[in-house]
Amino acid sequence: MDETPKVEQPVSPPPAGGADVEQGRGMAWLSYMGSLWLIPLLTLKDNAFAKFHVKQGIMLTILWVASSILVAIPILGWLADLVIWVFALIMMIMGIINSLNGKYWTMPIVGKWAADWFKF
Repeated sequence: MDETPKVEQPVSPPPAGGADVEQGRGMAWLSYMGSLWLIPLLTLKDNAFAKFHVKQGIMLTILWVASSILVAIPILGWLADLVIWVFALIMMIMGIINSLNGKYWTMPIVGKWAADWFKF
């Protein structure tokens, strides 16, 4: 018997394309524009593509808030704020581009947390 160890495969989003993507990509990009993630969340409740991007948009909002709090800490907080701010800005731009292109794109570092934390 061949007993090879089982390797856990990362959970990957559904393949791009389909009705959900076509219906959701017009509004999914709003998920990356601060609290505007509420619009696709409330209007496209049953759209998997929009919900995927909304979860990531919520994570970006959390990053922006955390960054704002760190500003209160002199020097070290300012540096951390700058790093988080630049990272979040890049993630916002990449998220908008990928959602408009109809792609399921997971943000590095915080993207996997979005799927774990938010179960809607």
